[in-house]
Amino acid sequence: MKQPLGVILAGGQATRMGGGDKGLLPLKGGTLLSSVIARLAPQVATVALNANGDPVRFAHLDLPVLPDSIEGFVGPLAGVLAGLDWAAAQGADTIVTAAADTPFFPCDLVPQLLLASEGMDHPLALAATPDAERGKARHPTFGIWPVALRDDLRAALAGGLRKVVLWTDQHGGRTAMFPDEAAFFNVNTPEDLARAEAMQ
Repeated sequence: MKQPLGVILAGGQATRMGGGDKGLLPLKGGTLLSSVIARLAPQVATVALNANGDPVRFAHLDLPVLPDSIEGFVGPLAGVLAGLDWAAAQGADTIVTAAADTPFFPCDLVPQLLLASEGMDHPLALAATPDAERGKARHPTFGIWPVALRDDLRAALAGGLRKVVLWTDQHGGRTAMFPDEAAFFNVNTPEDLARAEAMQ
């Protein structure tokens, strides 16, 4: 199988941070987004950014910027679809997504997702971590997605589907378990950003 392409999901509105681009907030001498790029880029063939609005604000990153093709900020699945359409134009089979506000995700994210989806006709798996109450907590913005199902996803979104796990479950999506419960810590508030700055 060809190496997946990487898509960073930055299409949200960051309401709990007062709006704007969460990924451009400063972190450890760079930004949230530069931390995410540094982790994802070595694991994939190339990287693109899913973001809405004027792409010029990301010009310094020198990445393709992919807006949602569905209006109205309908959630991460719209970003996944934008990534799948871009990947199809590149002749790729799969994409791996990562959230722009989660700077410490595992450096073996892609190998573990590939392992979890091995043998599937259409590789589809989400990252998960242990959860005391539910057994496991899935992280729906971190997954491997097949280009072959992009039109199915488009139809699902047009029909009003918004919840990632509902769609992945419909297609037999698997999970890749990561032992560190804090691996997918994400920055939603100014307090979270201060905590991230203090993390190793």
